[in-house]
This record gives sequence, structure tokens and C-alpha cells, in this order.
Amino acid sequence: MTSIPQETPGEPDPLRALSLERLRRRTSMKWRDVLPLWVAEMDVPLAEPVVRAVTDALALGDTGYPAGTAYAEALAGFAAKRWNWDGVAVERTAIVPDVMLGVVEMLKLVTGPGDPVIVNAPVYPPFYQFIAHMDRRVVDAPLGADLRIDLDVLEETFRTATATADSGRAAFLLCSPHNPTGTVHTAAELAAVADLAERHGVRVVADEIHAPLVAPAVTYVPYLSVPGAERGLSLMSASKGWNLAGLKAALALAGPGAAADLARMPEEVSHGPSHLGVIAHTAALSEGSGWLDALLAGIDANRRLLTALLAEHLPGIRHRPAEATYLAWLDCRALGLGDDPAQAFLDRGRVALSSGLPFGTGGTGHVRLNLGTSPEILTEAVRRMATALD
Repeated sequence: MTSIPQETPGEPDPLRALSLERLRRRTSMKWRDVLPLWVAEMDVPLAEPVVRAVTDALALGDTGYPAGTAYAEALAGFAAKRWNWDGVAVERTAIVPDVMLGVVEMLKLVTGPGDPVIVNAPVYPPFYQFIAHMDRRVVDAPLGADLRIDLDVLEETFRTATATADSGRAAFLLCSPHNPTGTVHTAAELAAVADLAERHGVRVVADEIHAPLVAPAVTYVPYLSVPGAERGLSLMSASKGWNLAGLKAALALAGPGAAADLARMPEEVSHGPSHLGVIAHTAALSEGSGWLDALLAGIDANRRLLTALLAEHLPGIRHRPAEATYLAWLDCRALGLGDDPAQAFLDRGRVALSSGLPFGTGGTGHVRLNLGTSPEILTEAVRRMATALD
């Protein structure tokens, strides 16, 4: 029987800090009357520097509108230390309410109504929703069987998308690291994407919200750091890395060739972020590295635990441990649970997972599992999932 690994010495693992009883006192969308491993929210207490920064701001009554460049400066410092990248130019950044609203604003700058926006399915479902709601056309360039970008498919999609667009314009919404697969794109892959985009006149907007959550042995490469990405746009945030979804703030970044595009973003967009969110994200990036390191070690341990649990209880599930994120993409097609196994796991096992269907092409028969929780909850969840086969 798979046993739960013991915590290693060092800074405490945030994933082990909260009991199920305490988690059920939360009022966010994740918690309800089932065991929830679906929405991308972690079961952790906040990093102490974040709590201190927000508490100090509240004590001062510092709850006005956001201003200044502290957030961008904190990201620049984090990127230099974490990714060995000195490319965050503060003058080419802008505060936006959150990553997806930032994506919308960036796409508005480089496309018009009816223009195609290319995505790599299976991919984060709001990509489809937000693109459709802003009157753009979603075009799929599915990932390969190895869950990596298929460059041949991408090139053909770029070619046909620009040829069929009335305006001749198209954009590629890159998910990096990829959600739901946890794939970390290599420098060579990203450079190839940039080359294809330039050759076909496609503008790249990179959602890099999961960038801080890369496994310890994996190298993360920011899209704007690769040759040829000078006209690219990126969205970054401390939201996923430090569990700050309720403290809204993100940063839009422009490559040197996209500075004029970013400068056209309407001034009122900067009114949307939360001032407390900016304070929290700044503290996380500038002072929260120790907490993040402990978290990453815990996520890595949970990846290994999940692999062992599936082998023991659900050997029919195909699973490739992710290189990043706290998400796991599970192929359940061999279990005989139909197109939407998440519904069976919910109805029969009382464990909530994300259905693969909204992720687009390649999502049928899959579920996304959130392993950003304690080893005990993860173990119980897999055991409950196994009861769906009884």
C-alpha cells in the first residue's frame, strides 16, 4: 500500500499546513460538500511576507488605487534570480486586473473583430470563452501525442489562419507553462514559435501565469527571452505561484518591438487591479522565494505520490507527471467511464475534478486533477476515484 512520504527538514511545506476541517471553513468557489481537486487554487496558508504586507496596508488604511512600478520591479528581480533573465523592462510593463483580462486587452491591440486567435488544445477553457466573447475566432492547433507543441501543425495553422482572415491579422495565444498538461516549452521550441510567427505575420500573446511553478529540475524559459520574440506580448502574475487569485493584479509585458502596441492600451485598464493585490504580488515576488521553494518541493512530492497511488488503485489511467503547475492531466479512456469521467468520479466517488471536455480537442475521456493539496487529501481523493469503478 502506498504510504505518504514524510516531510523533509527545512522551511515547512505549505501543502501540509492546513487540516481538512480548516479548509472547509473557506468560502471560495473550490470548497463545497465534496472533496475538491478541480479549480486551480491551492490548499495552503499565505506566505508570511504577503500576509505582513497586506496587514500593514490595512492598518494604514492604504486601500486606494494602485500606482507606481514596485510590482514590475519585483518581477524584474525575481526573473533575474529565478530564470537568469534580465529582460523585464519596467518601462515596457503595465498593470492589468488579472492575466485573462490582460490577455483580452493584448489581443484587442493586435487583432480586430472576426480575426483568428490560435490555441494549442487541450488548453485552459477560458481561452475559448474570452476569445469568443471578444468577437474573435478560435482556431485549434492541437498539441502532439507527446503533449508538446506540434510545430508542423502550428505552421500550417498560422498559414491558413492569416490567409483566411479578412484583415490578414492573426494572433497565437500561447500557454506557457501549458495548462492542463504542465508541459514546459523549451528554448528551442519557443524560438521556433517566434520564427514561425514572424514569418507568417502572427502576433504572439503568452499567458505565463504558471511560470513560478516549475519543477526544481526543469528550466523555465520566458517567451520574450528567446530570439525573434521582440514583437511578443506576455502576461505574468504571482497569482498561481502564491495562491493570490482573490487579490487581483497582473503585469502585461511587451518585447522591444511591441512597446508601441502596449502604449496604446487604454488608460482605464490600469484602474481595474486591486491596490492590495499589487501590494501582495509585489511582496510575494520580492520576499516569498523561500515559501515558494518549500511549495515546489511539496508539489514535486505530490507528483510522485500521485504516480504511486494511480499505479496502486487506478492502473488503467495514463498519466505523465507534469514539468510545471500543480495540475495533473489524466487519461481515463481505458476505464470505461465515457466521455466525461469527471462526472462519474463526482457521482460515485464524491471527488470533484475538472472535466476534460471544456479543454477542447484531446479532452474527451480526460480529467484534470489539482494536486496542490495535502498528501492525505490527495490519497483520499484517489481512493475515492477508485470507488467509481466498483
